[in-house]
Amino acid sequence: MRIALALACLIALPAAANPSSQVARLSWITGTWVETKGEVTTRETWQALDGALVGTGETLRAGKPPRVERMKITAEPAGATFTAMIPGQPPTPFLLLAGGRGEAVFENKAHDFPQRVIYRLCGVQLCARIEGMVGGKLEFQEWRYTRIK
Repeated sequence: MRIALALACLIALPAAANPSSQVARLSWITGTWVETKGEVTTRETWQALDGALVGTGETLRAGKPPRVERMKITAEPAGATFTAMIPGQPPTPFLLLAGGRGEAVFENKAHDFPQRVIYRLCGVQLCARIEGMVGGKLEFQEWRYTRIK
């Protein structure tokens, strides 16, 4: 049911012109990015692969196994699509909305949380945010990554 709702959300949106060029314009996200807050280190690595952007997110906490998720940004008929692949859950697609240079806002209103995945260049850093409505209230999580050379 959840996947059907997510797909219905994507189908209802107007088709984007040239999804492949939308994906190519997001190449600024490539590289390895890291943020450390206290004892938690979060790292995202993005690379271009066969016309898509493929990412791995890893969260490290002292004394706990790493939490790893996979992500991809692909050219789909509805437009550039961010898909989160979290262990134990079905892949969740988010469609790219219009955004400015150095910004990507992906949305899936049918998903429980998050409903939006946002990446933005903040100077030389990468700002990332997930957000959505939970119980009628906007909830969010944010990261501010520094590129590792």
